Amino acid sequence: MNTYQVIYDIVRQIPYGQVATYGQIADLAQLYGKARLVGYALYRVDMQNSDIPWHRVINAKGEVSESPLRYGTDYLQRSLLEAEGIEFSPEGKVDLRKYLWRPGGE
Repeated sequence: MNTYQVIYDIVRQIPYGQVATYGQIADLAQLYGKARLVGYALYRVDMQNSDIPWHRVINAKGEVSESPLRYGTDYLQRSLLEAEGIEFSPEGKVDLRKYLWRPGGE
């Protein structure tokens, strides 16, 4: 199985209404220190026609990682998360203590 497929399989496990960080996904995929690789893998996902909940992966600060290369999907990501009940602070951050996915935990 290729590296991207491993990443996608882990991301598919993130429950509705929860988020994970790029670094967390990298660690779960045994790609320690390769959070950017997770970002690259998710960038390649067909955002409209995929069963991969790419929008549930955010950065370690609890923010949607913004980039002009994403052609507006930053806003789509936030709106999809809000539709799942995830709240953002006025500064645009998600409370990771409240919404972070803990595999095998709670």
